Amino acid sequence: MAESTGTQAIDRAAQLLVRVVESTQPPSVGELAERAGLPKSTTSRLLAALERQGLVQRLGDRGRLHPGPVLLRFATGDSSSALQELAAPSLRRLADASGETINLAVPGHAGVEHLAQEDTAHFVGVTDWVGRRVPFELAANGKCFLAFGSANGLEDAEQIRARGYATSIDELEVGLAALSAPVLDSGGSAIAGLSISGPTARLTAKRIEELAPLLKDEAESLTRRLRGAA
Repeated sequence: MAESTGTQAIDRAAQLLVRVVESTQPPSVGELAERAGLPKSTTSRLLAALERQGLVQRLGDRGRLHPGPVLLRFATGDSSSALQELAAPSLRRLADASGETINLAVPGHAGVEHLAQEDTAHFVGVTDWVGRRVPFELAANGKCFLAFGSANGLEDAEQIRARGYATSIDELEVGLAALSAPVLDSGGSAIAGLSISGPTARLTAKRIEELAPLLKDEAESLTRRLRGAA
């Protein structure tokens, strides 16, 4: 009996995972429960188990469900392959155009995970972010993941979506400024982000406005490349 119950739980969790992956729009817990014909409490418990293993993730306090970092890594190969290879030209062009530090990041289980970096041309720059995890709400790319996934817990989500990029000024660290634009999946959710970061003395409000169109163009270009377009 116990074995049967355990198998049933595995089957239900697997079905929920498939629904999250195949949904054209990120579903809520309630929507998944309704589609699966399960009590909301049971659905929430199964999703929590999947979330602990990095198979699904919720962006925001009550965010909708997205494929988790484990699946994203699998979909793009390991952390040094497909996504980074596709993004490399954009990172290089942004570094040449801005002279600042450029990062490629993805939403992780508990924060922003940085995959690749092009360093600044200046002696005074920022640290090496590759392999580091930072809170969503403090990082420019993290704000993109929240705004283009779930607006819960992010006051300026609507503004970020409207202008197409997010900023972080003196939030993660005093003296550090950053702007980030999202790389979107077919449903309009952010699956990665490109960012430009540097000292606030160089990345002034005026300079951010100048660089934002270039950053958005490269993020849109990477979006098209990930979808198989030119």
